[in-house]
Amino acid sequence: MKNNIRHTSGMYGNIKLFAGTGCPEVAQKISRYLNIPLCGRDIDEFSNENLWVRLHESIRGQDVYVIQTTSRPVHRNLMELLIMLQTMRLDSAGRVTAVVPYLCYTRSDKKDKPRVPITARLVADMIEIAGADRYMTLDMHAGQIQGFFSIPGDVLSAFHILAEHMTKLLPQMKDPVVLTVDLGFAKKGRNFAAALGLPIAFIEKRRPTIKGAAEALTLIGDVKDRDVIIVDDEVDTGGSVAQAANLAKDYCARDIYLTFVHPVFSDLIIERLSKAPITRLITTASIPISPRKLAKIKEMCKTDILDIAPLMGEVIRRAHEGRSVGEMFDE
Repeated sequence: MKNNIRHTSGMYGNIKLFAGTGCPEVAQKISRYLNIPLCGRDIDEFSNENLWVRLHESIRGQDVYVIQTTSRPVHRNLMELLIMLQTMRLDSAGRVTAVVPYLCYTRSDKKDKPRVPITARLVADMIEIAGADRYMTLDMHAGQIQGFFSIPGDVLSAFHILAEHMTKLLPQMKDPVVLTVDLGFAKKGRNFAAALGLPIAFIEKRRPTIKGAAEALTLIGDVKDRDVIIVDDEVDTGGSVAQAANLAKDYCARDIYLTFVHPVFSDLIIERLSKAPITRLITTASIPISPRKLAKIKEMCKTDILDIAPLMGEVIRRAHEGRSVGEMFDE
């Protein structure tokens, strides 16, 4: 049987921060928060698209944190993370933690059709086998994915950051209500509404045919003449949130605020948002947004990109010092 506990507490050296190419700005901000410089490394791509990593200094016996999001380009960023983790392990790091603001494939969390994979489990296995002793991430799509990992980890929630920011906006809103884009997000939406002290409403979706896309058909709750805060974990094409915003307007809602954690933002996002009556968009920096897309989104609505570096930096500090992370959230 594989022994997943490679080390005992108290055997780690200093914090060593390394960054992949996936989220350089977040890595720099974490570095500044901790007042610890990023360590040097080379990441090169050969003509055959194979990646090569080399560290600029020894990390033997050190407490190493590899900061790398696995958003688009997903497979390049994922392989880069795996190769960096193995590099740390082969250089005899004392402990290796994968710091992944956005973890890819978390929507592939179950075998819901015949002859399909559970890719989230595969990604968890690869991160562990590559050399991670621990992992750290934000708001995975499904809670059960934590069970796919055999190594300990900190699954953090950026909804604390979103709620704090929304609290500052509430005084300028009229009778606000939280709205979830589907019933599957009802529990997380309820918790978000409770943190803000607001009522909640829900969108009911149905598939008209087996192969058809789900459609927002009914709004359960009261949004008439009220400002609406649509909440979700991630936005990719923007189809669900655009339907929710338009349906809320059909039910005579006032201003629409869209808040979510991960701005996945595929190419359809601009077209979808341009047709949705969204007043303000609030998200986090878990995934870098291209300057072109960000500029177009800002033309359509007010846009707030919230910093996640203080949250992740503080958790890194507490993990290194062996202190509780739950205390940060009164848990």
